[in-house]
Amino acid sequence: MNDDTQSRTPAADIAPARRRAGEAVRHLGRWALGAALLVAGTGHLTTMRQEFQAQVPTWVPLDPDVVVVASGVVELGLGATLILAPRRYRPAVGGVTAAFFIAIFPGNISQYVTGTAAFGLDTDRDRLIRLFFQPVLVAWALWSTGAWRAWRNRTTR
Repeated sequence: MNDDTQSRTPAADIAPARRRAGEAVRHLGRWALGAALLVAGTGHLTTMRQEFQAQVPTWVPLDPDVVVVASGVVELGLGATLILAPRRYRPAVGGVTAAFFIAIFPGNISQYVTGTAAFGLDTDRDRLIRLFFQPVLVAWALWSTGAWRAWRNRTTR
């Protein structure tokens, strides 16, 4: 046995494997979020336009259909970028995606406050529960792209 083999501990072999597994899960999460945004964006532009219009707050000074189409285009762009962006840009893409999820949150609140039924959310309870999923999307965007890690490590460089 050479010195390298003797000095290696089982823990030293496990750490890189765990890191690779974590990266694989993060990679799949990024792809899944990108695919979900592509599906949602397509829905904005096609069969689900009226459903999405139900979420546009009445105080937005634009035609609800314009808002739905514009947000659909943004979702398509973010979805594709999440999937295709080179590694060095992923944290920035994650930050932009998280900001988008935050920006559209008032629409979810409006749907709850006005009691508007859409997407099968026919009760106040269902609409309220949905509000708690928006922070999950924000966290998913930040985690799956490494944006959270990049933000935490920004001061150590």
